[in-house]
Amino acid sequence: MFSTGVFLLAVLISTEAGPWANICAGKSSNEIRTCDNHGCGQYTAQRNHRLHQGVDVLCSDGSTVYAPFTGTIMGQEKPYKNKNAINNGVRISGRGFCIKMFYIKPIKYKGSIKKGEKLGTLLSLQKVYPGIQSHIHIENCDLSDPTVYL
Repeated sequence: MFSTGVFLLAVLISTEAGPWANICAGKSSNEIRTCDNHGCGQYTAQRNHRLHQGVDVLCSDGSTVYAPFTGTIMGQEKPYKNKNAINNGVRISGRGFCIKMFYIKPIKYKGSIKKGEKLGTLLSLQKVYPGIQSHIHIENCDLSDPTVYL
């Protein structure tokens, strides 16, 4: 009985610990966007007169997007002040993390979500930024570097 309980506990811990889940369907890892005519995807990349405060994870337009960790969807987040085809996203908090994920159409704006569960669909970045490498923008709420968790 004791060994079964210890094994079960180890399995439960291993499914929640460690790096975040793959974020985009069809991708075997969370690959960071390289540079294109619209900029670069790594943390602190130069963006006009500011630094990029998140990381861009490659994902094809229309792909399913998954929750990177178990937590709570806290609400809608919008990356832009103006209206455009990709001005949507969510804030997720849990397991010691708080992130914003942009350019997705979420299935909901509030409630619990599990690591690897469908979060939504990637919007068409090509409509707003033709030629860009389509991606999900992920930003820690405290603006620290999220790369280590990918």
